[in-house]
Amino acid sequence: MTIISLSLLRKFSLLVLFLSISSSTAYSSHPLDPLTSSEIASARQIILSSPLFTSPTTFHYVGLDEPDKAEVLSHISSSTSRHAFIIVRSNNQTHQLSIDLTASSIVSHEIHTGSSYPILTLEEQGAAIMLPLSYPPFLESLSKRGLDVKDVVCSTFTVGWFGERQLLKRLIKVLCFMAGETANFYMRPVEGVLIIVDLEAMQILSYKDRVQIPVPKANGTDYRSDKVGPFVGPETKPGFVMQPQGSGIQIDGHNVRWANWKFHLGYDVRAGAVISLASIYDVDKETYRSILYRTFVSELFVPYMDPVEEWYFRTFFDAGEYGFGLWASPLQPRTDCPTHAEFMDGYYADQNGKPVKVSNVFCIFERYAGDIAWRHTEIGIPGETVTEVRPEVSLVVRMVSTVGNYDYVMDWEFKTTGSIQFRVSLTGLLEVKGTAYTHTNQINSDQHGTLIAENTMAVYHDHFITYHIDLDIDGTDNSFQKLKLKPVKLSDSDTSSPRRSYWTVVTETAETESDAQVKIGSDPAADLLIVNPNKKTKIGNTVGYRLIPGSATGVSILADDDFPQIRARYSKKQVWVTPYNKSEKWAAGLYVDQSRGDDNLANWSHRNRGIKNKDIVLWYTAGFHHIPYQEDFPLMPMISGGFELRPSNFFERNSLINTKPYSRQLISNCTVNSY
Repeated sequence: MTIISLSLLRKFSLLVLFLSISSSTAYSSHPLDPLTSSEIASARQIILSSPLFTSPTTFHYVGLDEPDKAEVLSHISSSTSRHAFIIVRSNNQTHQLSIDLTASSIVSHEIHTGSSYPILTLEEQGAAIMLPLSYPPFLESLSKRGLDVKDVVCSTFTVGWFGERQLLKRLIKVLCFMAGETANFYMRPVEGVLIIVDLEAMQILSYKDRVQIPVPKANGTDYRSDKVGPFVGPETKPGFVMQPQGSGIQIDGHNVRWANWKFHLGYDVRAGAVISLASIYDVDKETYRSILYRTFVSELFVPYMDPVEEWYFRTFFDAGEYGFGLWASPLQPRTDCPTHAEFMDGYYADQNGKPVKVSNVFCIFERYAGDIAWRHTEIGIPGETVTEVRPEVSLVVRMVSTVGNYDYVMDWEFKTTGSIQFRVSLTGLLEVKGTAYTHTNQINSDQHGTLIAENTMAVYHDHFITYHIDLDIDGTDNSFQKLKLKPVKLSDSDTSSPRRSYWTVVTETAETESDAQVKIGSDPAADLLIVNPNKKTKIGNTVGYRLIPGSATGVSILADDDFPQIRARYSKKQVWVTPYNKSEKWAAGLYVDQSRGDDNLANWSHRNRGIKNKDIVLWYTAGFHHIPYQEDFPLMPMISGGFELRPSNFFERNSLINTKPYSRQLISNCTVNSY
């Protein structure tokens, strides 16, 4: 790979186009492929033609009803029937169905009778935010504040659950902002006005104008390049990666091969990216060995810390309430992803069940940032200096989901060493409240946030991103281990060594789910491993993978009896391990809107099932406690966190020793031109 300037990129554009074209082969469908556009359309027709449903029928989730794991691992043929899992609302009831797409029939039908509801649709949210714009009390509130309705932008906020008895209504709260001179309307809230909408009747159920607070000024809030000039910041000279020998990525439908890795990549309207059947080629064994069966973002819990009437309910579950994949942004070549990236599309069903295409929902690219995979310089040999270096080149799968004001950049990075890095990066816009304060010297009480601009208070909040990771380390039967450091004191009478202490390692294998729960920082474990106790290396070590936490290791510090915490009990610990269960996919439960916390990861794990030498699932939560600062205004620079899964006695040796060094030869006559 060669880094070159933009002018050279233009010069070689035709070459890049030529090199990116690879011979295509016929793709045979995979049992884990996401639903196609035609399959979504077929599922819609099957449901709408059924006498079970009355008009109107709205579609809230349409996705693959994946086959049982045993069937997938037995290399089931592509002719096997395909099933869709669908959640619809009809006659004020929630229906969940399994549809046999091959036989065009409904296999199972169940009416959900709980107090919670499915993912909100884009269309009903769009209708709800239009209601205030013609509502006389709201127009009166604008008038007394001197605001123009033509500049108003409203947004939807889930109501949560705060101990009420069953509400029997699907409700949404609507809050409004001022755009006008800026695209950054989130920085200009109409504070004090709260609107509650009945989603089924699509009408305003409650309206309150509690307090009048100054709307922050538009000046200095816009982030668009044509609005922020003149440009006075540091100027950099960007470079671009060229691949004169072509891409090392092979994509066949949803199957991806790169270097020593192969895996399946699919799209889900709730989870976004779903990576399945990841395995790595072992040179010594001359075969691919399994690492994980399936992984995806299971939930994003984002509670804000202001208890006042217009804020206390802002405790979002971005996957279960809004759909993390539903809000995925089409990725922009050369900005969201590098020039040499490959792209993949996705499909979801709109409220009417019709297929909608999300172009460029994923990008896949090789990353070379000048980092080192391994190196050593040896000068201990008389008359000789030995230097060996291998550059770090990895494969990245990326998705960006913009859920309201926040942009989440999700990266899954595969390394030739066998490691997988899970990274989540946060950027976008803060959620702020209007305030009368213009300077910190005016504040003499807890305002639940940071004053980041005049009349603008950025509220404290958390982000908890929970991953579902079904690991199959060299097979399905695995165990979870904690390796703990044990200090040993040598007695004064021991003359075998002048040392007086050392530490050793004690291994604890979790028998049940409760044994495996970990709160990082308070648990004394040095290393956390997922191992296959049935497989050994040649010298007898148990093969495994190590969980390496990253910087984002925050856990929730809300009170256990606080209602948002009851719904997200799992956020008190970063690590959970459960036995594989196809139905246990969503950490906050299948139905999350207005949920009460009776169906979530912590509740499942409370059964304390056995997990030793079984098919197990690892759950990991990356947590951020976000105290806003002025540099986060008007748009927040990226902050990142995550974790890594790294081979630990999985290979017989460093798997990169036999890696062929890259040629130092660059593109002939390559020059750097100004632009």
